[in-house]
Amino acid sequence: MFLVGPWRQLRTMCARERALATVLVLWTNYTLALIFCLLQVLAFTWYGLSYLPFAREGILKLCSSFCC
Repeated sequence: MFLVGPWRQLRTMCARERALATVLVLWTNYTLALIFCLLQVLAFTWYGLSYLPFAREGILKLCSSFCC
């Protein structure tokens, strides 16, 4: 806000292409926030596994053995 000012920031937040993002940010649904936090942790873990050789394949085989 300090770069463009508060009024311009509010106008751009409420622009047509950013309205959905603004509503989602201002929406105080803790369940949704928890789901997104868990998804982010899972994505970070999956990304971290890419540095270990054959780690992703091992996790996929482990999960498939539990599911089927």
